[in-house]
Amino acid sequence: MSTARAERLVNLVLALLSTRQYLTAERIRGIVPGYAGASSSEAFFRMFERDKAELRELGIPLETGSNSAFDAEGYRIARRDYELGDIDLAPDEATAVALAARLWDSPDLTGQAHGALVKLRAAGVEVDDQTHAMVEPRVHTEPAFAPLLAAVQQGRAVRFAYRRSDSPERLTRTLEPWGVVSWRGRWYVVGHDRDRGAPRCFRLSRITGDVEPFGDTGVVQRPEGVDLLTFVAGASGTDDRSATTTAQLWLAEGRAAGIRRHARVLGARTVDGIDGDVVEIDLYHPEGAADWIAGHGPDAVVLEPDVLAKAVLDRLERVAAGPGGAR
Repeated sequence: MSTARAERLVNLVLALLSTRQYLTAERIRGIVPGYAGASSSEAFFRMFERDKAELRELGIPLETGSNSAFDAEGYRIARRDYELGDIDLAPDEATAVALAARLWDSPDLTGQAHGALVKLRAAGVEVDDQTHAMVEPRVHTEPAFAPLLAAVQQGRAVRFAYRRSDSPERLTRTLEPWGVVSWRGRWYVVGHDRDRGAPRCFRLSRITGDVEPFGDTGVVQRPEGVDLLTFVAGASGTDDRSATTTAQLWLAEGRAAGIRRHARVLGARTVDGIDGDVVEIDLYHPEGAADWIAGHGPDAVVLEPDVLAKAVLDRLERVAAGPGGAR
């Protein structure tokens, strides 16, 4: 969506919220910034129809009616339907929301996350997004993430250029996307590949150029019983599984749950007076795993291999050095 259109939609919502009467289309054209540039009445009505459809798709309750039997049809937004209901978050829940907003390392998703914080504050929820964290992991997404996720939500097929791992050649793929998932530190889109006539997954980092959605909305549906993560884990398309590294880590007791879900406990060990467990875990992407492990801070310590332990330590030292030392 262009900036001009986004501003016009915001102005339209503000205008319709600020009145108890129904505003006719002509009245809206005269008072809402953004419509004055329409070259003709026909151009304005096309623009206005698109904007009304966009607001309804966003879930904004647009009412139609007239102020009297002699007036033309008009529009308004009832505050009782638009305003957010009471939100009651415990302090730890509010902190989790703020942390989630800080995790996303993506221009599109960062903006959406901070928009969510603004809405929570507008509803009277105190959200502290300035709390200092000694180690703050980041959720990095590829440029293709946002358009693919949008296509999944809209139920539309997509086309994109894709580079295989064993060839510099870029091929155009046509996919009915079922979902986007993260596996071993990398993002994949899963769906029905129309070119091959079978389910496939594609790594987002190998998608080049723009993702082009096409076709009607609601056409693509995820089949029942399909576990996207299991499909990615077992697919031959994730051709890095042969490069497996087995690592041993010490995890503080009751902490680092994200690592524990994938690990095997070997035994208990106390380190610097802190109880914990020694675990073993298979890592298919050691380089990406260093970021993942470092994100758990002092709750996870790599015992072996040495190269992974050094990689994690380097990341922790860069974070400790402040903005100049971080990525």
